[in-house]
Amino acid sequence: MKDTLLAIERRTTAFALYVSCAMLAIAAALGFWQIVTRFVLEHPAEWTEVLIRFSLIYMVFFGIAAAFRQGAMVCVDVVYRWSGARTRRFLDWSVAAVSIFLLLLIVVIGWDYAQRGKVQSVAGLEDVSMFWAYLAMPVGGVFAILGALGNALDPKREDLELAQ
Repeated sequence: MKDTLLAIERRTTAFALYVSCAMLAIAAALGFWQIVTRFVLEHPAEWTEVLIRFSLIYMVFFGIAAAFRQGAMVCVDVVYRWSGARTRRFLDWSVAAVSIFLLLLIVVIGWDYAQRGKVQSVAGLEDVSMFWAYLAMPVGGVFAILGALGNALDPKREDLELAQ
C-alpha cells in the first residue's frame, strides 16, 4: 500500500512540477509578448496581463506539491536537529497532519470559489469564466496533499542536511 501510494505520488508530483514549470515559461513568453506589443508595436495586448496572472497562480499552486514533497514548506529545523528518531517521526507526521488539514480547507474553499466564479467573466477576456482561475486552488491543493502525504511516508530533508 505504501509503495503504491508513493508511486502514485511520485507521478503526480512530477506532473505538477512539469505544469508549474510550463506555467512559468508561459508567463515569461506572455510578458515578452506584452513588451513587444506595448513598446515596439505600440498597441498593447490587454489579455496578456490577465493570462500572466493566471499562469503565475497556477504555477504557485502546482509548485506547492513539489515543495511539500521535498519537505521545504513547513520547517521545524531546530527542534528536528535536537530531537531523537521517535520525536522526528512525530514531528514529520504532525507537520503533515496540520498541512493536509490546511490543504483540505484550500481544496474545499477553492472549489466553492470556483463554483461561485462561474458567473463572473475575466476582465480582458470576457468569454472566459473566473471558474478557470479559481480552479487552481482545489486542483493544486489535491496535488499538494499527495506531496505532503508522500513526504510523511518517505521524508526527504535534503535542505536540512545541506544546512549543517
